[in-house]
Amino acid sequence: MIYKIRIILDAEEDVFRDIEIENKSTLEDFHNTITQSFGFMGNEMASFYTCDDEWNQDEEIVLFDMGESGNGARLMSETLLGDVLTEASPKLIYVYDYLSMWTFFVELADIVDKLDGQAYPNLLFSFGELPDSPPEKEFKSDSGFDIDETLDNYDDFDFDENWN
Repeated sequence: MIYKIRIILDAEEDVFRDIEIENKSTLEDFHNTITQSFGFMGNEMASFYTCDDEWNQDEEIVLFDMGESGNGARLMSETLLGDVLTEASPKLIYVYDYLSMWTFFVELADIVDKLDGQAYPNLLFSFGELPDSPPEKEFKSDSGFDIDETLDNYDDFDFDENWN
């Protein structure tokens, strides 16, 4: 089966790509397709996250396991696209480059039969240009606690900053 998927940059301006890819492709194959379609070099760390209908992230699926034990994380190379992206759960979050935090919303649009003679993956449609730098993120908890605001005011912390 062929998945038709829309990948949308989390930004104010509309930037997205529509891709066709086989459901039996690995998430690593999908990661490579996304990086190429948006013009990234593909040499940065990345993760997919399963999520609910409200885009609340759940399980992380990593490109490389950076844990000390080497067996704690689910790997893209061992995970099929069709195992995590289904009609019942049609959304994923994709984060590329942990320092820049390029964040994308991935949504399954349609499932179709494979066409003879068609090469996959296939870039169907490209809209918008990637900005020079990733969109700014505002980090807030569900309770409204503003992490950025709190970290800017060190005087409120009860510790000696010259402890060593």
